Amino acid sequence: MPIEDLLKNVGVDFQEDSVHEEIMKCVGCGLCLPYCPTYREVGTEMASPRGRIALAKEYFDGKLKITPRFAEHLYLCLECLACETACPSGVKFHRIMEPAREAIKKNLERPLWDRMVRDMVFKHIFPYPKRLQLLAGFLRLYQVSGLQWLVRKTGLLRSISESLEETEQMLPPIQPKALRDALKEVTPPLGGRKQYRVGFLSGCVMNLVFTPINLATVRVLARNGCEVITPRFQKCCGALHLHNGETDIARQMARYNIDIFEKLQLDALLVNSAGCGSALKEYGELLKDDSRYAQKASAFSQKVKDISEFLVEIGFVKPQGAIYRKVAYDDPCHLIHGQGIKFQPREILKSIPGLELVELKESDWCCGSAGIYNITHPELSMRLLDRKMAHVKATGADLLATANPGCILQLRWGAKRAGLKMDVVHVVELLDQAYSKELE
Repeated sequence: MPIEDLLKNVGVDFQEDSVHEEIMKCVGCGLCLPYCPTYREVGTEMASPRGRIALAKEYFDGKLKITPRFAEHLYLCLECLACETACPSGVKFHRIMEPAREAIKKNLERPLWDRMVRDMVFKHIFPYPKRLQLLAGFLRLYQVSGLQWLVRKTGLLRSISESLEETEQMLPPIQPKALRDALKEVTPPLGGRKQYRVGFLSGCVMNLVFTPINLATVRVLARNGCEVITPRFQKCCGALHLHNGETDIARQMARYNIDIFEKLQLDALLVNSAGCGSALKEYGELLKDDSRYAQKASAFSQKVKDISEFLVEIGFVKPQGAIYRKVAYDDPCHLIHGQGIKFQPREILKSIPGLELVELKESDWCCGSAGIYNITHPELSMRLLDRKMAHVKATGADLLATANPGCILQLRWGAKRAGLKMDVVHVVELLDQAYSKELE
Protein backbone atom coordinates (compact mmCIF):
# COMPACT_ATOMS: atom_id res chain seq x y z
CA MET A 1 0.00 0.00 0.00
CA PRO A 2 1.38 3.46 -0.86
CA ILE A 3 2.53 5.42 2.16
CA GLU A 4 0.07 8.26 1.52
CA ASP A 5 -2.87 5.82 1.67
CA LEU A 6 -1.55 4.19 4.83
CA LEU A 7 -1.11 7.57 6.53
CA LYS A 8 -4.74 8.37 5.82
CA ASN A 9 -5.91 4.98 7.05
CA VAL A 10 -4.17 5.31 10.42
CA GLY A 11 -5.46 8.82 10.91
CA VAL A 12 -2.15 10.66 10.70
CA ASP A 13 -2.86 14.20 9.53
CA PHE A 14 0.62 15.21 8.43
CA GLN A 15 0.93 16.17 4.74
CA GLU A 16 0.94 12.88 2.92
CA ASP A 17 4.28 13.34 1.20
CA SER A 18 6.25 14.92 4.03
CA VAL A 19 6.93 11.79 6.08
CA HIS A 20 7.93 9.76 3.05
CA GLU A 21 10.17 12.60 1.85
CA GLU A 22 12.08 12.71 5.13
CA ILE A 23 12.39 8.91 5.34
CA MET A 24 13.82 8.73 1.82
CA LYS A 25 16.47 11.35 2.64
CA CYS A 26 18.14 8.91 5.04
CA VAL A 27 20.87 6.98 3.22
CA GLY A 28 21.71 4.84 6.25
CA CYS A 29 25.28 6.12 6.50
CA GLY A 30 25.30 5.91 10.30
CA LEU A 31 27.09 9.23 10.85
CA CYS A 32 24.35 10.12 13.33
CA LEU A 33 25.08 7.15 15.60
CA PRO A 34 28.02 8.61 17.58
CA TYR A 35 25.92 11.69 18.37
CA CYS A 36 22.86 9.83 19.63
CA PRO A 37 22.84 9.65 23.46
CA THR A 38 20.56 6.62 23.64
CA TYR A 39 22.64 4.68 21.11
CA ARG A 40 25.82 5.49 23.06
CA GLU A 41 24.20 4.27 26.28
CA VAL A 42 22.20 1.28 25.03
CA GLY A 43 24.31 0.22 22.04
CA THR A 44 21.60 -1.38 19.90
CA GLU A 45 20.60 -0.40 16.37
CA MET A 46 16.99 0.17 17.40
CA ALA A 47 18.20 2.75 19.93
CA SER A 48 19.72 4.80 17.10
CA PRO A 49 18.16 7.34 14.70
CA ARG A 50 18.89 5.05 11.75
CA GLY A 51 17.18 2.14 13.48
CA ARG A 52 14.13 4.20 14.41
CA ILE A 53 13.81 5.50 10.86
CA ALA A 54 13.97 1.92 9.59
CA LEU A 55 11.18 0.93 12.00
CA ALA A 56 9.04 3.90 10.95
CA LYS A 57 9.59 3.10 7.27
CA GLU A 58 8.56 -0.52 7.74
CA TYR A 59 5.40 0.61 9.51
CA PHE A 60 4.45 3.31 7.02
CA ASP A 61 5.13 0.89 4.15
CA GLY A 62 2.59 -1.49 5.71
CA LYS A 63 5.15 -4.16 6.54
CA LEU A 64 5.11 -3.77 10.33
CA LYS A 65 2.35 -3.44 12.88
CA ILE A 66 2.38 -1.16 15.88
CA THR A 67 3.07 -3.19 19.00
CA PRO A 68 4.18 -2.29 22.53
CA ARG A 69 7.72 -3.23 21.49
CA PHE A 70 7.54 -0.88 18.50
CA ALA A 71 6.34 1.92 20.76
CA GLU A 72 9.08 1.18 23.30
CA HIS A 73 11.80 1.68 20.68
CA LEU A 74 10.35 4.95 19.42
CA TYR A 75 9.69 6.39 22.86
CA LEU A 76 13.20 5.55 24.04
CA CYS A 77 14.26 8.43 21.78
CA LEU A 78 14.93 11.71 23.59
CA GLU A 79 14.05 13.76 20.50
CA CYS A 80 17.13 15.81 21.32
CA LEU A 81 17.66 16.34 17.56
CA ALA A 82 21.43 15.85 17.75
CA CYS A 83 21.03 13.49 14.80
CA GLU A 84 19.64 16.37 12.73
CA THR A 85 22.75 18.44 13.34
CA ALA A 86 24.99 15.49 12.44
CA CYS A 87 23.05 14.32 9.36
CA PRO A 88 24.83 15.15 6.06
CA SER A 89 21.58 14.50 4.15
CA GLY A 90 19.56 17.02 6.15
CA VAL A 91 17.00 14.56 7.51
CA LYS A 92 14.51 16.33 9.79
CA PHE A 93 14.20 13.40 12.15
CA HIS A 94 11.43 14.96 14.24
CA ARG A 95 9.21 15.08 11.15
CA ILE A 96 9.37 11.30 11.08
CA MET A 97 9.21 10.72 14.82
CA GLU A 98 6.19 12.93 15.53
CA PRO A 99 3.81 11.31 12.99
CA ALA A 100 5.10 7.89 14.05
CA ARG A 101 4.23 8.67 17.66
CA GLU A 102 0.89 10.05 16.52
CA ALA A 103 0.22 6.71 14.82
CA ILE A 104 1.18 4.91 18.05
CA LYS A 105 -1.21 7.08 20.02
CA LYS A 106 -4.09 6.34 17.63
CA ASN A 107 -3.44 2.65 17.05
CA LEU A 108 -1.96 1.16 20.23
CA GLU A 109 -4.29 0.24 23.08
CA ARG A 110 -2.54 1.44 26.20
CA PRO A 111 -3.35 0.29 29.77
CA LEU A 112 -6.31 2.07 31.34
CA TRP A 113 -4.22 3.94 33.93
CA ASP A 114 -1.80 5.11 31.25
CA ARG A 115 -4.67 6.41 29.11
CA MET A 116 -6.24 8.21 32.05
CA VAL A 117 -3.01 9.98 32.99
CA ARG A 118 -2.28 10.97 29.38
CA ASP A 119 -5.80 12.30 28.87
CA MET A 120 -5.67 14.26 32.11
CA VAL A 121 -2.31 15.87 31.33
CA PHE A 122 -2.56 16.44 27.59
CA LYS A 123 -6.30 16.99 27.10
CA HIS A 124 -7.66 18.39 30.34
CA ILE A 125 -4.85 20.38 32.02
CA PHE A 126 -2.20 21.82 29.69
CA PRO A 127 -4.59 23.24 27.07
CA TYR A 128 -6.38 25.24 29.79
CA PRO A 129 -4.32 27.92 31.58
CA LYS A 130 -6.82 28.34 34.44
CA ARG A 131 -6.76 24.61 35.21
CA LEU A 132 -2.98 24.65 35.12
CA GLN A 133 -2.95 27.54 37.56
CA LEU A 134 -5.39 25.68 39.81
CA LEU A 135 -3.10 22.65 39.82
CA ALA A 136 -0.18 24.94 40.62
CA GLY A 137 -2.16 26.30 43.56
CA PHE A 138 -2.62 22.80 44.99
CA LEU A 139 1.07 22.00 44.49
CA ARG A 140 2.09 25.22 46.24
CA LEU A 141 -0.24 24.37 49.14
CA TYR A 142 1.40 20.93 49.31
CA GLN A 143 4.82 22.60 49.45
CA VAL A 144 4.16 25.36 51.99
CA SER A 145 1.69 23.56 54.29
CA GLY A 146 4.25 21.12 55.67
CA LEU A 147 2.75 18.15 53.82
CA GLN A 148 5.74 17.93 51.48
CA TRP A 149 8.09 17.91 54.48
CA LEU A 150 6.06 15.12 56.08
CA VAL A 151 5.99 13.02 52.90
CA ARG A 152 9.75 13.32 52.53
CA LYS A 153 10.47 12.77 56.22
CA THR A 154 8.43 9.55 56.38
CA GLY A 155 9.78 8.17 53.10
CA LEU A 156 6.21 7.43 52.00
CA LEU A 157 6.95 7.63 48.30
CA ARG A 158 10.07 5.49 48.62
CA SER A 159 7.89 2.64 49.88
CA ILE A 160 5.93 2.87 46.63
CA SER A 161 8.73 3.50 44.16
CA GLU A 162 12.24 4.96 44.33
CA SER A 163 11.75 6.65 40.96
CA LEU A 164 8.52 8.23 42.23
CA GLU A 165 10.38 9.58 45.24
CA GLU A 166 13.12 11.00 43.02
CA THR A 167 10.55 12.61 40.72
CA GLU A 168 8.86 14.28 43.69
CA GLN A 169 12.19 15.58 44.97
CA MET A 170 12.76 17.25 41.59
CA LEU A 171 9.49 19.16 41.96
CA PRO A 172 10.46 22.85 41.89
CA PRO A 173 8.96 25.48 44.20
CA ILE A 174 5.74 26.87 42.74
CA GLN A 175 5.90 30.64 42.70
CA PRO A 176 3.26 32.62 44.64
CA LYS A 177 0.46 34.17 42.61
CA ALA A 178 1.46 37.66 43.74
CA LEU A 179 4.84 37.22 42.05
CA ARG A 180 3.28 35.81 38.89
CA ASP A 181 0.93 38.80 38.74
CA ALA A 182 3.97 41.09 38.68
CA LEU A 183 4.38 40.13 35.02
CA LYS A 184 2.27 42.84 33.37
CA GLU A 185 0.55 42.61 30.00
CA VAL A 186 2.32 45.74 28.80
CA THR A 187 5.82 46.71 29.94
CA PRO A 188 7.13 50.01 28.54
CA PRO A 189 10.76 50.44 27.44
CA LEU A 190 13.14 51.76 30.05
CA GLY A 191 13.53 55.50 29.60
CA GLY A 192 10.46 55.69 27.36
CA ARG A 193 12.34 55.38 24.04
CA LYS A 194 10.62 52.57 22.15
CA GLN A 195 12.68 50.92 19.42
CA TYR A 196 10.82 47.62 19.17
CA ARG A 197 7.38 46.28 19.97
CA VAL A 198 7.74 42.63 20.92
CA GLY A 199 5.49 39.89 22.19
CA PHE A 200 6.60 37.56 24.96
CA LEU A 201 5.52 33.95 25.37
CA SER A 202 5.49 33.56 29.14
CA GLY A 203 4.90 29.82 28.84
CA CYS A 204 3.06 27.37 31.06
CA VAL A 205 5.84 25.85 33.20
CA MET A 206 7.96 28.99 32.89
CA ASN A 207 5.10 31.14 34.15
CA LEU A 208 4.33 28.97 37.17
CA VAL A 209 7.77 27.79 38.23
CA PHE A 210 10.30 30.19 36.76
CA THR A 211 8.51 33.50 37.21
CA PRO A 212 11.79 35.25 38.24
CA ILE A 213 13.30 34.27 34.87
CA ASN A 214 10.29 35.71 33.05
CA LEU A 215 10.53 38.94 35.02
CA ALA A 216 14.27 39.14 34.31
CA THR A 217 13.56 38.60 30.61
CA VAL A 218 11.09 41.46 30.47
CA ARG A 219 13.44 43.78 32.38
CA VAL A 220 16.28 42.99 29.96
CA LEU A 221 14.04 43.68 26.97
CA ALA A 222 12.84 46.97 28.47
CA ARG A 223 16.49 47.92 29.07
CA ASN A 224 17.07 47.35 25.35
CA GLY A 225 14.33 49.66 24.13
CA CYS A 226 11.49 47.16 23.83
CA GLU A 227 7.83 47.60 24.60
CA VAL A 228 6.94 44.09 25.79
CA ILE A 229 3.42 42.70 25.28
CA THR A 230 2.66 39.59 27.38
CA PRO A 231 -0.93 38.47 26.65
CA ARG A 232 -2.51 37.14 29.81
CA PHE A 233 -4.58 34.45 28.08
CA GLN A 234 -1.93 32.80 25.92
CA LYS A 235 -1.71 29.00 26.00
CA CYS A 236 0.91 26.28 26.19
CA CYS A 237 2.98 26.12 22.99
CA GLY A 238 2.14 22.43 22.41
CA ALA A 239 5.70 21.09 22.44
CA LEU A 240 4.91 18.27 24.89
CA HIS A 241 1.89 17.31 22.82
CA LEU A 242 3.90 17.13 19.60
CA HIS A 243 6.53 14.92 21.22
CA ASN A 244 3.88 12.55 22.55
CA GLY A 245 1.66 12.04 19.52
CA GLU A 246 -1.08 14.48 20.54
CA THR A 247 -0.83 16.40 17.28
CA ASP A 248 -4.48 17.41 17.00
CA ILE A 249 -4.38 19.17 20.39
CA ALA A 250 -1.07 20.81 19.47
CA ARG A 251 -2.72 22.25 16.37
CA GLN A 252 -5.61 23.61 18.40
CA MET A 253 -3.26 25.39 20.77
CA ALA A 254 -1.18 26.68 17.86
CA ARG A 255 -4.24 28.26 16.25
CA TYR A 256 -5.21 29.86 19.55
CA ASN A 257 -1.76 31.36 20.11
CA ILE A 258 -1.60 32.64 16.54
CA ASP A 259 -4.94 34.40 17.01
CA ILE A 260 -3.74 35.95 20.28
CA PHE A 261 -0.44 37.31 18.99
CA GLU A 262 -1.02 38.15 15.32
CA LYS A 263 -3.29 41.13 16.04
CA LEU A 264 -0.65 42.85 18.20
CA GLN A 265 1.48 44.26 15.35
CA LEU A 266 4.75 42.88 16.71
CA ASP A 267 8.29 43.22 15.43
CA ALA A 268 9.15 39.86 16.99
CA LEU A 269 7.73 37.19 19.28
CA LEU A 270 10.26 36.27 21.94
CA VAL A 271 10.74 33.09 23.94
CA ASN A 272 13.13 32.26 26.79
CA SER A 273 12.44 28.51 26.71
CA ALA A 274 14.35 26.56 24.07
CA GLY A 275 11.73 23.81 23.77
CA CYS A 276 8.88 26.29 23.37
CA GLY A 277 10.80 28.34 20.83
CA SER A 278 11.53 25.28 18.73
CA ALA A 279 7.84 24.30 18.73
CA LEU A 280 6.67 27.84 17.85
CA LYS A 281 9.08 27.96 14.92
CA GLU A 282 7.42 24.78 13.64
CA TYR A 283 3.87 26.22 13.59
CA GLY A 284 4.24 26.93 9.87
CA GLU A 285 5.01 23.25 9.23
CA LEU A 286 2.37 22.04 11.70
CA LEU A 287 -0.45 23.97 10.03
CA LYS A 288 0.69 23.97 6.42
CA ASP A 289 -2.35 21.92 5.36
CA ASP A 290 -4.81 24.18 7.17
CA SER A 291 -6.32 26.47 4.52
CA ARG A 292 -7.31 29.08 7.11
CA TYR A 293 -4.08 29.13 9.09
CA ALA A 294 -1.25 28.03 6.78
CA GLN A 295 -0.21 31.53 5.76
CA LYS A 296 -0.77 32.99 9.21
CA ALA A 297 1.20 30.17 10.84
CA SER A 298 4.14 30.69 8.49
CA ALA A 299 4.19 34.44 9.21
CA PHE A 300 3.90 33.72 12.95
CA SER A 301 6.85 31.30 12.95
CA GLN A 302 9.04 33.75 11.07
CA LYS A 303 8.62 36.27 13.89
CA VAL A 304 9.62 33.83 16.66
CA LYS A 305 13.06 34.36 18.15
CA ASP A 306 14.86 33.05 21.19
CA ILE A 307 15.73 35.81 23.65
CA SER A 308 19.50 35.41 23.08
CA GLU A 309 19.02 35.33 19.31
CA PHE A 310 17.04 38.58 19.39
CA LEU A 311 19.37 40.42 21.76
CA VAL A 312 22.47 39.67 19.68
CA GLU A 313 20.61 40.54 16.49
CA ILE A 314 19.65 44.03 17.72
CA GLY A 315 23.06 44.70 19.28
CA PHE A 316 22.07 44.55 22.93
CA VAL A 317 23.37 47.08 25.44
CA LYS A 318 26.59 45.71 26.92
CA PRO A 319 26.35 45.65 30.73
CA GLN A 320 28.72 47.59 32.93
CA GLY A 321 27.99 45.77 36.19
CA ALA A 322 30.42 42.98 37.05
CA ILE A 323 29.71 39.41 38.17
CA TYR A 324 32.83 37.69 39.48
CA ARG A 325 31.99 34.03 38.86
CA LYS A 326 33.30 31.14 36.78
CA VAL A 327 30.49 29.91 34.55
CA ALA A 328 30.00 26.92 32.26
CA TYR A 329 27.26 26.96 29.62
CA ASP A 330 25.20 23.90 28.68
CA ASP A 331 23.43 24.00 25.31
CA PRO A 332 19.74 23.06 25.47
CA CYS A 333 19.04 20.51 22.74
CA HIS A 334 16.17 22.43 21.19
CA LEU A 335 18.25 25.59 21.09
CA ILE A 336 21.43 24.26 19.48
CA HIS A 337 19.96 21.39 17.44
CA GLY A 338 16.35 22.54 17.03
CA GLN A 339 17.08 26.22 16.29
CA GLY A 340 20.76 26.29 15.40
CA ILE A 341 21.54 28.80 18.16
CA LYS A 342 24.98 28.24 19.67
CA PHE A 343 27.06 31.41 19.75
CA GLN A 344 24.46 33.96 20.90
CA PRO A 345 24.13 32.79 24.54
CA ARG A 346 27.91 32.65 24.79
CA GLU A 347 28.24 36.16 23.37
CA ILE A 348 25.89 37.44 26.06
CA LEU A 349 27.85 35.68 28.80
CA LYS A 350 31.17 36.96 27.45
CA SER A 351 29.83 40.53 27.52
CA ILE A 352 29.42 40.50 31.32
CA PRO A 353 32.41 42.04 33.11
CA GLY A 354 34.12 39.72 35.59
CA LEU A 355 32.36 36.59 34.31
CA GLU A 356 34.79 33.85 33.24
CA LEU A 357 33.23 31.51 30.67
CA VAL A 358 34.71 27.99 30.49
CA GLU A 359 33.71 25.50 27.81
CA LEU A 360 31.91 22.34 28.89
CA LYS A 361 32.75 19.00 27.28
CA GLU A 362 29.71 17.55 25.46
CA SER A 363 27.78 20.74 26.15
CA ASP A 364 25.60 19.88 23.15
CA TRP A 365 24.61 16.48 24.60
CA CYS A 366 21.19 16.00 26.19
CA CYS A 367 21.11 16.17 29.98
CA GLY A 368 18.31 13.59 30.07
CA SER A 369 15.43 15.95 30.80
CA ALA A 370 13.85 15.92 27.32
CA GLY A 371 10.37 17.11 28.26
CA ILE A 372 9.02 14.35 30.50
CA TYR A 373 11.74 11.80 29.70
CA ASN A 374 13.09 11.95 33.25
CA ILE A 375 9.65 10.76 34.38
CA THR A 376 8.97 8.13 31.70
CA HIS A 377 12.56 6.78 31.52
CA PRO A 378 14.12 7.68 34.89
CA GLU A 379 17.00 5.19 34.84
CA LEU A 380 18.38 6.18 31.44
CA SER A 381 17.70 9.85 32.17
CA MET A 382 19.83 9.68 35.31
CA ARG A 383 22.65 7.91 33.46
CA LEU A 384 22.73 10.75 30.96
CA LEU A 385 22.56 13.30 33.76
CA ASP A 386 25.44 11.72 35.68
CA ARG A 387 27.55 11.77 32.52
CA LYS A 388 26.74 15.45 32.09
CA MET A 389 27.55 16.36 35.68
CA ALA A 390 30.93 14.62 35.52
CA HIS A 391 31.84 17.01 32.72
CA VAL A 392 30.42 19.96 34.66
CA LYS A 393 32.53 19.07 37.68
CA ALA A 394 35.65 18.89 35.51
CA THR A 395 35.24 22.54 34.47
CA GLY A 396 35.76 23.81 38.00
CA ALA A 397 32.92 26.29 37.44
CA ASP A 398 30.83 27.48 40.36
CA LEU A 399 27.92 28.51 38.13
CA LEU A 400 26.10 26.68 35.36
CA ALA A 401 24.03 28.55 32.78
CA THR A 402 21.53 27.21 30.26
CA ALA A 403 18.36 28.40 28.52
CA ASN A 404 15.49 25.95 29.02
CA PRO A 405 13.28 25.22 32.06
CA GLY A 406 13.47 21.43 31.85
CA CYS A 407 17.24 21.61 31.60
CA ILE A 408 17.43 23.92 34.63
CA LEU A 409 15.39 21.51 36.75
CA GLN A 410 17.39 18.49 35.59
CA LEU A 411 20.77 20.16 36.05
CA ARG A 412 19.87 21.44 39.52
CA TRP A 413 18.99 17.90 40.49
CA GLY A 414 22.21 16.69 38.87
CA ALA A 415 24.25 19.16 40.90
CA LYS A 416 22.59 17.88 44.07
CA ARG A 417 23.22 14.24 43.10
CA ALA A 418 26.86 15.03 42.37
CA GLY A 419 27.33 16.99 45.59
CA LEU A 420 28.21 20.17 43.71
CA LYS A 421 27.54 23.49 45.40
CA MET A 422 26.56 25.16 42.18
CA ASP A 423 23.82 27.52 41.07
CA VAL A 424 22.03 26.68 37.81
CA VAL A 425 20.61 29.75 36.10
CA HIS A 426 19.20 31.05 32.84
CA VAL A 427 21.55 33.15 30.69
CA VAL A 428 19.13 36.08 30.76
CA GLU A 429 19.18 36.11 34.57
CA LEU A 430 22.92 36.84 34.51
CA LEU A 431 22.48 39.66 32.02
CA ASP A 432 19.68 41.11 34.14
CA GLN A 433 21.87 40.82 37.25
CA ALA A 434 24.73 42.62 35.48
CA TYR A 435 22.37 45.42 34.46
CA SER A 436 21.10 45.75 38.01
CA LYS A 437 24.65 46.06 39.37
CA GLU A 438 25.12 49.20 37.29
CA LEU A 439 22.87 50.95 39.81
CA GLU A 440 24.85 49.86 42.86
